[in-house]
Amino acid sequence: MEYKLPQRTENSNKSTYGKVLNIAGSDYMRGAGYLSSISALKIGCGYCFLCSTEKVINSVSVLTPSVVFLQQNRVCEQINNVDVIEIGCGLGTDMNAVKMFSKVLDNAYTSTPIVVDADALNILAQNDFDQIYDFTNKKFEKLVFTPHPKEASRLLGIELEQVLNNIEQSARDITKKFNCVTVLKMHRTYICAPDGREYTNTTGNNAMAKAGSGDVLTGMISGLIAQGMEIFEASCLGVYLHGLCGDLAKEKLTQYSVLPEDLISFIPDAIKFVQN
Repeated sequence: MEYKLPQRTENSNKSTYGKVLNIAGSDYMRGAGYLSSISALKIGCGYCFLCSTEKVINSVSVLTPSVVFLQQNRVCEQINNVDVIEIGCGLGTDMNAVKMFSKVLDNAYTSTPIVVDADALNILAQNDFDQIYDFTNKKFEKLVFTPHPKEASRLLGIELEQVLNNIEQSARDITKKFNCVTVLKMHRTYICAPDGREYTNTTGNNAMAKAGSGDVLTGMISGLIAQGMEIFEASCLGVYLHGLCGDLAKEKLTQYSVLPEDLISFIPDAIKFVQN
């Protein structure tokens, strides 16, 4: 595929490049909120609202002044005032997290894309959300799911080995079940859409096999969608750039020493590579 970044114009401002609502992090996984928010901003979106617990907000605010913070009891104020919602990174699966995800599914407009990752995928699998919500309904026509194989097995109710033995079909099955773009994360991440489009990514390496790398990817995909990209194209470009960041980081830092925050630091270099 051809990798086309969202265009930027001289006559623009922060609202031009979109707003991300990131519902992420929990008291025991505070870094996920940081990684998924900063990566969305670094890829080019204009705003990122991080909706999380007080402890997460206090922790992330020390690390960056660039994120706008939102208490969880105010999430409904922003659900329909943003261009994309990302939910699940480090969120946990307790009842509070279940209620947060339910609020998003109940209140988001049809036109608002939702990128679903990590614990939000586990909530889907554990709470029979597919029985509660009709994901084939037009209301949910802009969903992106970003599971790793274990999360995929939970979504499909099958053994992990079945997913690993047939990555492409497993991704297609998730897409069919939930009417979503599926980004099934592997060494060669496979992406498919309800309309039949498919893409196998060629970037990335084993240096990226660390907790938090997926949070960076979720933020990058969300940030591209916020800038107006169609959800399948944003998913493909986000995965490609994410892997490219890993390749550039590995070259400089070795396959052992790449951290998720290093991936974020190489986003500008990955963008330059695509632009050239």
